[in-house]
Amino acid sequence: MSGHSPAVSSGTHGPDAVCPPLVSIGLPVYNGERFLVEAIDSTLAQTFADFELIISDNASTDTTEEICRDRARLDARIQYRRNPSNQGAARNHNRVLDLARGEFFKWVSHDDVCAPTFLERCVETFRSAPPAVVLVYPRSRVIDEHGAVLWDHWDGLDLRESTPHERLKRLVRNPPNMGTSLFGLIRTSALRRTRGNLPILSPDYVILAELALLGEFREVQEFLFLKRYHPGVSRRAHPTLAAVAEWQKPGSGAHIILEYWTLFVHHLVAIKRAPLGVRERVRCYAAFIPSWMRVWRSRLQKELLGLPTELRRVRAARRAAA
Repeated sequence: MSGHSPAVSSGTHGPDAVCPPLVSIGLPVYNGERFLVEAIDSTLAQTFADFELIISDNASTDTTEEICRDRARLDARIQYRRNPSNQGAARNHNRVLDLARGEFFKWVSHDDVCAPTFLERCVETFRSAPPAVVLVYPRSRVIDEHGAVLWDHWDGLDLRESTPHERLKRLVRNPPNMGTSLFGLIRTSALRRTRGNLPILSPDYVILAELALLGEFREVQEFLFLKRYHPGVSRRAHPTLAAVAEWQKPGSGAHIILEYWTLFVHHLVAIKRAPLGVRERVRCYAAFIPSWMRVWRSRLQKELLGLPTELRRVRAARRAAA
């Protein structure tokens, strides 16, 4: 494999090392054998080598475990952990964060690819940026299952506003529909002040909001992230909201699912728990509530109108499980 130095492969940055790495990379996975090798190898091939790769396997039933153990034997930067049972995607995403030791953290999906200079450019940006910056991410290209480029994409979340309410307002009015910015490099201390990956639909909206309340974002204007769009991605592999909820947290599909109203409430909680003064907190509420209602008005109305149908679905699901 490319990208290894003798010092790194000898265990200098392994889990028992005296000095922790600068960057921790978390890769939660469940049955990811098809694209996993490419995802791991693109991580190990980074030109910036001072990192650890933490893989948390959610009790996969395919060859994921074999792939991970083979790679871990070849590179001491890899920590492979396997859950005894499927804990759900949300909990598995949080587990890799819990195990992180680096000053900066990055989530990696088992089916995405990072350009070799991804970490290098993000670390350089952090080093030249003020301490108020909590997230640095590059632009993205969306690829299909064969690696062909489908389109270019970037979230447009270069949030340099000095106040939390201004950053939150811009974030809400420019929703990160593909969430690629959350796969950037994040200051670990800031990420741990958030609630992490909540077991809800579209938790990336809430994590980004909580980060924006804590600090600024920077966008690296280079296409260094390849986001794979294929039939196995979460929303395509789980065609109903209940199925997506089950994927996030087993058992949650039997509850009422109001995606955008739930996100609305969690944003209010984010503002309440953020380290803000009274005046700034009020400004955040004033910026967020009308912006959210304006952007998602049709979705919110649709969920309210569909509530009787949703209640019938939940009752039927509970009867079937009884």
